[in-house]
Amino acid sequence: MIHRTVGFIGGGRITRVILDGLKRAAALPAAIVVSDPASAVLAKLKERHSGIGVTGDNALAAAQDVVFIAVHPPLVAEVLPKIAGSLRPDAIVVSLAPKFTITKLSGLLGGFQRIARVIPNAPSVIGAGFNPVCFAPALGPAERQALTRCFGAMGECPEVAEEKLEAYAVLAAMGPTYFWFQFAELLSLGRSFGLSEGEAAAALEKMVTGAVQTLTLSGLSPAQVRDLVPVMPLADVEASWTETYRTKLTAIHQKIKP
Repeated sequence: MIHRTVGFIGGGRITRVILDGLKRAAALPAAIVVSDPASAVLAKLKERHSGIGVTGDNALAAAQDVVFIAVHPPLVAEVLPKIAGSLRPDAIVVSLAPKFTITKLSGLLGGFQRIARVIPNAPSVIGAGFNPVCFAPALGPAERQALTRCFGAMGECPEVAEEKLEAYAVLAAMGPTYFWFQFAELLSLGRSFGLSEGEAAAALEKMVTGAVQTLTLSGLSPAQVRDLVPVMPLADVEASWTETYRTKLTAIHQKIKP
């Protein structure tokens, strides 16, 4: 938990994920201000978290002890110079966006250097997140620990090299979207085959966890892992799916690299 006032510039999905995750972990800061130009977005957040303050003025959210930059990357360069004058000298700015390095963020903020970058992912909403972080040299050990505890309340928060954050964005932050539609269809099929909701969910959870662990922990090569199961109903589409992964995800990684 961050025992300070916290501001969020942007009230969209990732702010909702973080607030919901911290609430689930009973780790919400006592004072939170969220700014967003869309009143409907703020109303939805206020409905879920009645104790937060909401505003259409980014300067108010930026005048807190810890300020999360939770806008889409295309808006970062537009928003940051406008809030630079509202930052407290001892504040901490936490960017949740890929592409913008600490050096770039500092430049957009008029030389402000007390910055961290985190790449959060959606499973944080249930405490199963993987949220890699890196820190600017200006942040001391106590401040780093406070931020790590905050994100650690929602899952794992490893400190990583900044140049690896965009790779984590493609693999971990966007990664669930590559599978959720498939998982949802498997649940639906399981129910149609006669399993209850609980039975299908339990089977899917164990299968997915076990499959990943077999690939990463068994010591077997990918080809050897694949050979453990003799029947592969989707073998005829694997080549096209693999090519889709390689082309689309390589392209998005190139797009979000600094």
